Amino acid sequence: MSTHTISLRVNGREHQLTVEDRRTLADMLRHDLGYTGTHLGCEHGICGACTVLVDGQPVRACLVFGVQADGTEVRTVEGLADGEQLSDLQQAFSDHHALQCGFCTPGFLMLAEAYLAEDGEAVPNEEQARELVASNLCRCTGYQGIIEAIMATARARRK
Repeated sequence: MSTHTISLRVNGREHQLTVEDRRTLADMLRHDLGYTGTHLGCEHGICGACTVLVDGQPVRACLVFGVQADGTEVRTVEGLADGEQLSDLQQAFSDHHALQCGFCTPGFLMLAEAYLAEDGEAVPNEEQARELVASNLCRCTGYQGIIEAIMATARARRK
């Protein structure tokens, strides 16, 4: 079994650790670094529960090896809030009842955060927001609250 020592920044904090070649980014984040907000659902890249941002881009952490994250900036759902203060997107998810069991929520939050950061001026219409969330799976909410939360956050950020 081969290992590598890597360095990366997670939620603004530097980490250096030794990981096995075959260990996924999701497992590394959860088990080696304690960022348990990254959830593992299907472990095949289908559900999106493990979505994190790597250098600002949404990535399925179950499909990326930890060694591939060497030298990157990773942001997990724990990096959205400011201490106990929820981010605007997290608050919008709460306000619009965009979560129920919460298992898929971290993946949706990170996907939406990347989308909203990508084009700082655009406010997605409902069709665009639906297309965005179609890449992640939720079995509880019916998606409407998620869509409304994303659109509300986009509108509020543009003011």
